[in-house]
Amino acid sequence: MNGFSIEKFDNLFKAILKLDSVEKCHQFFEDVCTIKEIEDISQRLEVAELLSLGKSYQEVSQKTGASTATISRVNKCLNYGAGGYKIVLENQQIKD
Repeated sequence: MNGFSIEKFDNLFKAILKLDSVEKCHQFFEDVCTIKEIEDISQRLEVAELLSLGKSYQEVSQKTGASTATISRVNKCLNYGAGGYKIVLENQQIKD
């Protein structure tokens, strides 16, 4: 277990695992998160995709609108984090 494993989060993660379609994800996250929170998470994932393809911070910023602070944080997670981005990005293709 890593430092992020907190028992009170387990119900949230178990709920997410029950979502077996994109439509159900839309419904759940629309109720649980603000549009801004969903946009931020989506942007971080896109940043991770681009960084994993070897794009520069400048290219990532231009394509996503992310700040260099966000890009740096995502890059740090890709290189030294728990491996979550890598799990999600496996076999995933970026949209052009």
